[in-house]
Amino acid sequence: MSHPKKLAPFRTFAAPAAPIDIQNCDTDQIIPARFLRWSEKDPDFDKCFLHDLRFHGDGSEKDFVLNRDGFRDARVLVTDLNWGCGSSREHAVGVLVANGIRSVIAPSMGDIHYNNCVKNGVLPVILTESDCAKLRRQLHDGPGAEIAIDLETQSVTGPDQARYEFEIDEFDKHRLLNGLDDIGLTLVHEPEISAFAETYQARRPWMA
Repeated sequence: MSHPKKLAPFRTFAAPAAPIDIQNCDTDQIIPARFLRWSEKDPDFDKCFLHDLRFHGDGSEKDFVLNRDGFRDARVLVTDLNWGCGSSREHAVGVLVANGIRSVIAPSMGDIHYNNCVKNGVLPVILTESDCAKLRRQLHDGPGAEIAIDLETQSVTGPDQARYEFEIDEFDKHRLLNGLDDIGLTLVHEPEISAFAETYQARRPWMA
């Protein structure tokens, strides 16, 4: 058996970050419902991300943070309260992946969205509201500034080199460190699965 789409392990990562100053940014804002029929293979799928905040009806860009120099290539987002609330749509994480987003840092996050992030290789980091506000201010003041994340030590380093620690479930940490989605978790047991299949068939040849 082979994995059709392996996840990249998340260990240490440093990249430009963008501030998203929207409280209760729900999954319908992250990817509007009319795009849910789209596939991650569609060439413009990445443009679905926060589409109605980023684009006018004619496709031209609005004055939104991700359309500004220094933030277009952000790979880390620092958001406000209750990021990813609302419906359970997994596309809301798929569109993050399509834009190269490896981590979302927030004071709080919708539970289902949080779990979908873990399953798709995006690290959800929960920091305090004041720490997130401080990081967003620094990013606004210095477009293109980087944030570094070390999952092994569970730490975030801001643009001013201040260090913040975060908590994460040990199993979620294991999945992200090893790039394991649900299929990957199953394939870890491939030898046992194959051995069982052979034994089962030998014992019940009439079922083959």
